[in-house]
Amino acid sequence: MSSQAAHVVLVHGGFVDGSGWQQVHDLLIAQGFPVTVVQNPTLSLADDVAVTRRAINAVDAPVVLVGHSYGGVVVTEAGDHDRVAALVYIAAFAPDRGESVNTLIANPPPGTPAPPIMPPVDGFLFLDKQKFASAFAADLPEGLALFMANSQVPWGVDALGGAVSRPAWRDKPSWYLVATEDHMIPPPAQRAMADRAGATVKEVAASHSLYLSQARATADLIAEAARSIK
Repeated sequence: MSSQAAHVVLVHGGFVDGSGWQQVHDLLIAQGFPVTVVQNPTLSLADDVAVTRRAINAVDAPVVLVGHSYGGVVVTEAGDHDRVAALVYIAAFAPDRGESVNTLIANPPPGTPAPPIMPPVDGFLFLDKQKFASAFAADLPEGLALFMANSQVPWGVDALGGAVSRPAWRDKPSWYLVATEDHMIPPPAQRAMADRAGATVKEVAASHSLYLSQARATADLIAEAARSIK
């Protein structure tokens, strides 16, 4: 193992900000891993990749790049940075070359629930507040799910359409945590993307908000990836 502890960079998904990573951040810090949380503007994939790469540039250590949900698209594109040694997907999109969130959600498996995304307004998307808890945070306390619904980050339509040019998982080791009760990204789709990436896969019974409801399992998988770096 490298004499220098791997630095974990956490990238949030759509509709939420980086504050949701706090429990995972604290658990990783307690295990001796330095952590950076990226605050993406979620305006476009290019903007989010640029913000993530700036965070990586500020680190003088091997990086474990972690993405939740749409954050998986960001880390797939930003992960070709020379400093990135491993990728971790937390119920995240793991697109191949030319794919985007739009292409990955275009043909959902029959019978899977559709995310309650409202029609775009001025180029931005929100989830229906009344359906947010059941779709995004079914295993979180009612009050927390309500707060998340009421504090949504606008998700730019351009971010959903941003296509990956160089998928980092083709050249770098990856890990994937599947949320088996996810109503945003169907679990079969998660498993298929993880398998295609050749990821080390673990599963947990959790909603799309598994990084909150299953913070320990999330942190443990990230730590496993970090400890694998030689």
